[in-house]
Amino acid sequence: MEIEKITAGQELFLDGQETLVGAWKKSLEQHPDKTLFSFNGEKMNRATFLDQTSQTASALVNYGLTQGDRVIISGETSLDLVIAHVACLRLGLILVPVNSSYSESELSFLIKDAAPSAALVDNQEWHELISSIDPDVFISSTSLKIESGPIPDLDFSKPEDPALIAYTSGTTGKPKGAVHTQRTLLAGALSVANAWEWTESDCLLLCLPLFHIHGMGIGLHGTLLVGGSAVLQEGFDQDSIFSAITENGCSMFFGVPTMYNRLLEDERVTQLSSLRLCVSGSAPLSADLHQQLKERGGVDVLERYGTTETMLTISNPFSGERRAGSVGLPLPGVEIKIEQDSGEVLVRGESVFREYWSKHKESDSSFDNGWFKTGDMAKIGDDGYISINGRIKELIITGGLNVYPQEVDEVLQLHPEIVEAAVSGVESQEWGEEVVAWVVMEEGVKSLDLDEIRKFASKYLASYKLPKRLVFVKELPRNALGKVLRHELKAERGANGK
Repeated sequence: MEIEKITAGQELFLDGQETLVGAWKKSLEQHPDKTLFSFNGEKMNRATFLDQTSQTASALVNYGLTQGDRVIISGETSLDLVIAHVACLRLGLILVPVNSSYSESELSFLIKDAAPSAALVDNQEWHELISSIDPDVFISSTSLKIESGPIPDLDFSKPEDPALIAYTSGTTGKPKGAVHTQRTLLAGALSVANAWEWTESDCLLLCLPLFHIHGMGIGLHGTLLVGGSAVLQEGFDQDSIFSAITENGCSMFFGVPTMYNRLLEDERVTQLSSLRLCVSGSAPLSADLHQQLKERGGVDVLERYGTTETMLTISNPFSGERRAGSVGLPLPGVEIKIEQDSGEVLVRGESVFREYWSKHKESDSSFDNGWFKTGDMAKIGDDGYISINGRIKELIITGGLNVYPQEVDEVLQLHPEIVEAAVSGVESQEWGEEVVAWVVMEEGVKSLDLDEIRKFASKYLASYKLPKRLVFVKELPRNALGKVLRHELKAERGANGK
């Protein structure tokens, strides 16, 4: 295979025996009285956090869980969620984070695929559903009942032990679980910490969800690794963001373009200038938005790139030019190459996942001689800066979350008044991309109501996957083999859309 260009970040120095949980413990045992997390006005120091994760681990053992068991975890960000998350990893359990907005159908698939021994979920309606799918699963909220008892052995995992299964939709619409080990999670957090000069004096304002690889694998894990602190928030709220900046002395903020667009609309946007680092990712940050944030907010946002399978791999430099329209340079421990014919980005490095859970064929086909095929296309400039310029895969990234078109297509086509449907991502300043659906209606049906379609589809899909616009067409464009030509759909986006 002919290669256009190969580029690599600085070397990442990893102890061959070090694990994520081992590195955490080493970091947090120093300065035990230092505040680690703040949440809704409550503060928790390092010593208390370590103690509570130990007690929660003890409770998990009492419930019959042992190393290697898989545990579904889901809920809005809270101290309980964070404690449960870390307790599981310290005990050698394999975490399966789940988006709390998933529909019953989506959750059912994950339960059947991951075959968990336990589910720690804060959605009470899910308890009955999980029990009906697999009555042997232990079910609790993230706030487990703690009883006094001996503390089990902790932090004993080996670097190669599986620690996390992060589900991402596959090209067929069915999710695939990317298996990360203690070592890949450690490498992902350490690489970013080194590149962004993240230290224990930093305070991160963390409102990204903890099922998200950036919020969890970088925001949470990175804070624990460097021994810094974080202000946890249940979600994105402008008032809470600006209050936290002034009241907690935050120094870093991680967000997605949708968040920055809304912050820009607020007269308090100048408060962002007090932060030493603002990071954007998961969807392209437009050059216009980047410039407006500079001019009105006084902040030069650092854009980065990564995938669920690889963690973060490319970032604009902390010290150096943060170039609008570019995702920057390879992070420490990462190699990037571009396939000549397709322009596809291939990644190799310490943070790349091990395999897809129980999917050997898909795992093998996703790698080329040790290089992971991302499905994204890019160009590398003469100065090494990398620009993402499209996707081979048909993934839509809206508000920082991934949507695979075929999954939405299949749901819309269940509607009795729709003959065919196909969705694609259309550029949006607010969302990065928005989901737009092109539909062929049953004969005699003059129109369809967007709200009614969204309500119908919500029985099967999370809210962020629902179309924000309908476009009515007589037929879908297809190639000679019958495949829908999604790139041609956008030419049909016009006055007949809703």
